[in-house]
Amino acid sequence: MISNRLPVLRAERRWSQAELAKRINVSRQTVVSLENGRYEPTLKIAMRLSAVFGLAIEEIFTADPADLELVQVG
Repeated sequence: MISNRLPVLRAERRWSQAELAKRINVSRQTVVSLENGRYEPTLKIAMRLSAVFGLAIEEIFTADPADLELVQVG
């Protein structure tokens, strides 16, 4: 599962969900789903969020360590 800092980052800038949605060219419902963890962002959306907040993607999103386990092949 991927968690994020979107509500905090958005609040620091005093942006509504609608304002953030407009800035990254998605619906407000997409922002709601991202903030609630019901939707994991596409790379394109993650990159837009990175640009609009001026942060690296990994400063916005963090993954559960179990989801990052690598499988050795061969």
